[in-house]
Amino acid sequence: MDLTYTPEEEDFRARLREWLRGVLPSLPPKPSPDDWPGRRTYDLGWQRMLYDAGYGDVHWGSSPTLRLIFLEETEKAGAPYVGANFVGLLHAGPTIAAEGTEEQRARWLPPILRGEQVWCQGFSEPDAGSDLAALRTRAWRDGDDYVVSGSKIWTSHAEVADWCELLVRTDPDAPKHRGISWLAMPMDTPGITVRPLRTLAGSAEFAEVFLDEVRVPVANRVGDENDGWRVTMVTLSFERGTAFVGEVVACRRVLVELAREARKNGRWDDPVLRRRLGRLNAEFRALWRLTQWNVSEAEASGGVPGVGGSVFKLRYSHARQDLYDTAADVLGPDALDLDRPWVLDRLSSLSYTIAAGTSQIQHTIVAERILGLPRGR
Repeated sequence: MDLTYTPEEEDFRARLREWLRGVLPSLPPKPSPDDWPGRRTYDLGWQRMLYDAGYGDVHWGSSPTLRLIFLEETEKAGAPYVGANFVGLLHAGPTIAAEGTEEQRARWLPPILRGEQVWCQGFSEPDAGSDLAALRTRAWRDGDDYVVSGSKIWTSHAEVADWCELLVRTDPDAPKHRGISWLAMPMDTPGITVRPLRTLAGSAEFAEVFLDEVRVPVANRVGDENDGWRVTMVTLSFERGTAFVGEVVACRRVLVELAREARKNGRWDDPVLRRRLGRLNAEFRALWRLTQWNVSEAEASGGVPGVGGSVFKLRYSHARQDLYDTAADVLGPDALDLDRPWVLDRLSSLSYTIAAGTSQIQHTIVAERILGLPRGR
């Protein structure tokens, strides 16, 4: 394990910082959080700027260490987040790069990198969230197509997506982990109905997706038929391995802002609050080191993050909730004002022990795959 940076990597950091200083002041104002067509245009425009500057493929075309530096520096500089592009850039794109055929990589990756297409994720179902392998959306072969029927839920950005990374059951008689396939589904295909969902925080980035005999070409399958669970583990390793890097940097910045606010409003005099802030500072510093360790491990394994991502996801989910609970203590009665900083973030933090794999699932992964404990019954 090597947590240091080479001169070449530090040169990449310096060049990126200089480019960000020059380009960020020229960006147009961000659209309203509720304007998803506008946010799609804004996010795709930012991705095109990255692509034109030579940073478009950093999420899978560069080493994990350069990806880490990129995410750290863009977050520190206040650059736009991937936004509506996050499934394509952080989930589907890396998976296709690792598991797709040469033709599939040539077909799907360049439009993602150029900021031309948005992807969504069709994994969770109403009766198969934490137990993803219990999914029921069915796909059967009909010539050169799969015919897909079923429903998905919590499908991020489905209303503005061009493609969906879709998990389907292609063998209902196989054990549940062995009868799944990973498909790329065009979102303009007949038979798809998208119904947006509004969250507790008032946002609508999720949707229900209903599939009524949707025809998806067999050529759109990534990996072998019924090998989708293994391909999905590759997707989830990226989701839990490096997709939260920018958020760790953001949380460390929030800690500094909370300390300033506490000094300003008098809450800094509370020794219990100061201890909480100190503990959280240590926790997020440790999470950053764990991220570096996971990246170092990915470097040694061909670029795909390992199960250490589950350790990170487990602890980060709870640390983020602790951070924004502490923010509520700093704000006092203002923690009920949705227009104040951190209040909406506190509401969204409640989902982190569920999203991208529940904490219970991460405990099981850590117990069985890292500690070698016997499987539960």
